[in-house]
Amino acid sequence: MKLLSIGLGLLVVAVVALPATFFIMERLSNPGVVRELIEHPEGERAARVMLLTLPSGRRIPVNYLREGDRVYAGADGRWWQEFVGDPVEVELLVRGEPLRGLARAVTDQPDYRRDVFSRLRPRAVPGFGTLIEIRLDPEDPGGPVAH
Repeated sequence: MKLLSIGLGLLVVAVVALPATFFIMERLSNPGVVRELIEHPEGERAARVMLLTLPSGRRIPVNYLREGDRVYAGADGRWWQEFVGDPVEVELLVRGEPLRGLARAVTDQPDYRRDVFSRLRPRAVPGFGTLIEIRLDPEDPGGPVAH
């Protein structure tokens, strides 16, 4: 019985702590990382992290994958909800290059999500996170690309 109580207590702490952690992480963007991305666009971090300006105006550093006129990001917090529905215009800073594009959360198309995540996060838990697709070419309809 005591073991069951301890297990239940740990479960309650985990359920409460995990969302709180994501909430805090979303609110506190690391200013040192932001400064590094701006001041050292040729650096090692800038090779895998971009600065994304959300529709709300908040700027966050996020891992990315650039393939031609598309940039992908994986969202682990709630910020991806700003991209639900029709694509919205965003600003990016990728390796010191300011870019604009149309972004959307890919919440359907599981095969497409899995394919992109296999390159974006090859060592991550499959299916964890929400895929954000950013089209730099306004004529690009989005979705899977025929190879």
